[in-house]
Amino acid sequence: MNKYKYMSLIVLTTLLMGIAFPIGKIGLSYAPPFFLMGIRYVLAGGLLALVVAKRPRPRGRKQWLQAVVIGLFQSGGVMGCVYYSMYWITSSESAIITSVSPLIVIVIATLFAGAVYSSRQWLGVLIGFIGVVFTFGLHISLQPGTFISFGGAVCFAAATLLIKRWGPSFDMTVLAAYQMLAGGLALLLISMFTEHPYFTLTAKSIGVLLWLAILCSIVQFSVWFYLLRNGDAAKTSSFLFLAPFFGVLTSWLLLGEQVKWYALVGGVFICIGIFLVNWVGKARRLI
Repeated sequence: MNKYKYMSLIVLTTLLMGIAFPIGKIGLSYAPPFFLMGIRYVLAGGLLALVVAKRPRPRGRKQWLQAVVIGLFQSGGVMGCVYYSMYWITSSESAIITSVSPLIVIVIATLFAGAVYSSRQWLGVLIGFIGVVFTFGLHISLQPGTFISFGGAVCFAAATLLIKRWGPSFDMTVLAAYQMLAGGLALLLISMFTEHPYFTLTAKSIGVLLWLAILCSIVQFSVWFYLLRNGDAAKTSSFLFLAPFFGVLTSWLLLGEQVKWYALVGGVFICIGIFLVNWVGKARRLI
């Protein structure tokens, strides 16, 4: 792939990952978190399913169940935790804490899947979790949102491992569509029992919803999978550190959020850790 095209697409997809945090927080003014994310993913998954309708769908009960489980972690667990956490913490802090998921992947894979990683990757994990200590542990009083956002990072890591294991048997764009539908329906169900669902219809709220569904879901997934298929996966994944950077930057631009010094230091350590974890040879690549 042409290097200018490659870098342009990297910047686009990580920008969309990052900007989803402040845009989502704006959306919380018009709908509760589980209901907002449920609508987002049902809309995005439904539209993408129509686009890929002629491609092979999951085959049999086993593949459908795998798609649902991935959706419960990837769309339901991650986004449910991330946006629920914003009741207590800023979108910048949520972006930084959630970004530790590539580091958690190594820990989970080592403990439960017998994976073996290089010393460089473990150094990345150590540096990354030093960043977590700064971001997560130096608050004068820990907020529930910090733990909830960290739970979202764990869900992201679990989804990454499941996609790594089950993904090769799927058309990845089809999987993206149906996992979003599954996660969105689960979030709507949770909303029915935990919230008073509502959506305030205004031009701004509709714009936020369409931005989240089309740009931050359909376009983001499509570009990311294209990069993974047509470039080196390890090199591509190393640029995930840009997502929390863009999350913090756009939260400052759109919401005027001020980042505390310890969150900024923690974010830098986490970015270095993610870079070390992913910037390795093909034989050691993480995803």
